[in-house]
Amino acid sequence: MIKKVLVANRGEIAVRIIRACREMGIETVAVYSEADAEALHTKLADEAVCIGPAPAAESYLKMERIISATIISGADAIHPGYGFLSENSVFARLCEKCNITLIGPGSEVIARMGDIACRLRRRNRHISHALTQFFGQRRGRRFLDHLLMIALNRAVPLSEMDDIAVRVGKNLKFNMTRMLNKMFQIHHTARKRRLRLFLCCQKRLLKFFLTRGDTHSFSAAAERRLDDDRITDFCSFLLSCLCVHDRLRASRYDPEELRERMGNMAVAAAKAAGYVSAGTVEFLLERDEHFYFMEMNTRIQVEHPVTEWVTGIDLVKEQIRIASGKKLSYAQEEVKLTGHAIECRINAENPAKGFRPSPGTITDMYLPGGKGIRVDSAIYTGCEIPPYYDSMIAKLIVWAKNRKEAIRKLQSALGEVIIEGIETNVDYQYELINHPDFLAGNTDITFIEQHQQELLDTCE
Repeated sequence: MIKKVLVANRGEIAVRIIRACREMGIETVAVYSEADAEALHTKLADEAVCIGPAPAAESYLKMERIISATIISGADAIHPGYGFLSENSVFARLCEKCNITLIGPGSEVIARMGDIACRLRRRNRHISHALTQFFGQRRGRRFLDHLLMIALNRAVPLSEMDDIAVRVGKNLKFNMTRMLNKMFQIHHTARKRRLRLFLCCQKRLLKFFLTRGDTHSFSAAAERRLDDDRITDFCSFLLSCLCVHDRLRASRYDPEELRERMGNMAVAAAKAAGYVSAGTVEFLLERDEHFYFMEMNTRIQVEHPVTEWVTGIDLVKEQIRIASGKKLSYAQEEVKLTGHAIECRINAENPAKGFRPSPGTITDMYLPGGKGIRVDSAIYTGCEIPPYYDSMIAKLIVWAKNRKEAIRKLQSALGEVIIEGIETNVDYQYELINHPDFLAGNTDITFIEQHQQELLDTCE
């Protein structure tokens, strides 16, 4: 059994992991940058090691410093959380060479399923040939026509679209026309740069070709010796490719039949990759219930509290058990879904100013509690929100017997949140969950884009 874990992360996920370890009787080591010297995770851990200056590239992304801190502290395992090095196959391989247990899948699995850079290098031959054929002085439009044909006619699986998913600014407000214009501009820029395309994972593009759908994700866990288990699923709202809101299930679909089909595919994907540990398989779901595999996140998911609420399974503890070579604490037939859960991400940002980050000092705060309310956070009165990292400062998750009651509980909980000294998106979230279309379940991935200005006007 693992005896000491170094948590290679910060913020609420670091606190979440430390608390799980303490409940299991495992010692913890926190790492922190100079900007996080007074952060909550450094206070809760048994030990804390400074690993560098404030910028993430000089601290939380410095592999050799993480490894050195692990060796010096005597930790026998590293939990990467999400973000930073959590899906980095090079880091996973370095841990293996140093005989350090990485709580997550092995380096080869990450390289196959989780490492974006690796996915982009593994180009599909059919798409590569098509791009080569259509690149040229006067063929930019033919390239776009071909791309659109593939996307709309589903000529190839979504999992093979990496090479034609073009990087776009994550704060761009998308629609079909602007997307095509942006792609055309990038195509010509790429041609000028000797066809060195700027690429990203396929979901940033195809979500906007299939304009009336949902993202749908399955949490899964696998031991080293047994079959993969699927746990549950959740859907996400998107704001300029950034998720701000998650809830269990899509209300307009037949949940059992659809979950069975998606779940079987999720398990098949995990088995095909030889996956071990907890992970998330993502699909894109159309209104006609056609769905497409997008990717597998080889880490704990930001939205994992949604799964934990409705199943009663502690995913972080399961990760640690699997990494220790133990069996899962449950069998597939024991997984029962109960009630409805919704998660809101509370960010230090100003929605009225393009969701501009709002670093600063929290001068006063109050977070709600009570039955069916969970807050994952690392903030406290007097803590500093640095400008160097992701703007999410808390996750508010509620559970109730059904969707209607869960929404009411979330409305009440959001109404109690007080965070002073910085700007947040709390009011924006409150207006979102009170929107008539949201209350009626008439939502998909275009919901926020369609109602953006309306939401901003009402929360001012």
